[in-house]
Amino acid sequence: MCRHLAYLGPPRTLHDLLYAAPHSLHVQSWAPRRQRYGTVNADGFGVGWYPPGTGSETAATPVAPLRYRRAMPIWGDASFADAARALTSGCVVAAVRDATVGFGSEESGAQPFRADHLLFSHNGAAEDDEALALALGSPPPPGALDARAPVDSAPLFAHTLRLWRASGDLPSALAAVVRRARRHSRGRYNLLAGDGATIVGTTAGDTLFILRRPAAGPGEGDEVFLASEPFDDGHGWREIPDDSVVVATPEHTDIRPLG
Repeated sequence: MCRHLAYLGPPRTLHDLLYAAPHSLHVQSWAPRRQRYGTVNADGFGVGWYPPGTGSETAATPVAPLRYRRAMPIWGDASFADAARALTSGCVVAAVRDATVGFGSEESGAQPFRADHLLFSHNGAAEDDEALALALGSPPPPGALDARAPVDSAPLFAHTLRLWRASGDLPSALAAVVRRARRHSRGRYNLLAGDGATIVGTTAGDTLFILRRPAAGPGEGDEVFLASEPFDDGHGWREIPDDSVVVATPEHTDIRPLG
């Protein structure tokens, strides 16, 4: 029950990515157009980004992303909107939150979650959060405080992190998490993640769209967005079919069944 966005491409300011478009994530916090569950996303927000030149695609040792998050609505933080004009990145994951019923709106529940050089966001809700926590969340992986957050997304992040650390295969990890989560609790499990070089999403009960287009500058290659809903009315958006995994790199996009 939120809206989230991932970007991969030539460095752009966080203001461009979160605020500038006609139906940006900022606007979606109070006026989403395609949200099926909930009506407003006022229970916090967060953004994680890899500083230019330090992402996983260029660093010999992958660098941990930076992150900013608050428990307030994104529209209430004018200072961050100003700072975002000076922050640039070529890989970003961001979300505005509508808290699941029964969970608070403290900052620890705002996403994206992070550990190592991974950023993670969950759009959805588990019907049986206790069963999910028992099956996927315990014991929490070391070095991942976000896996202990008091929210139903935390066990999904915990298991994603375990699988990703073991295999290095982010698309397979997300797909496996959704499959296992569904065995223990009905719910909506749209996951979104980035590692600095790739962005990956799942569609499992809610919407996700993709946009790939040439970057504005000559010779800069493509830029690609994964988003809960389009941030403009351009014609390049494609809706990802339900029960899919989408993987985007600077060179190509792959959409496959969850399995």
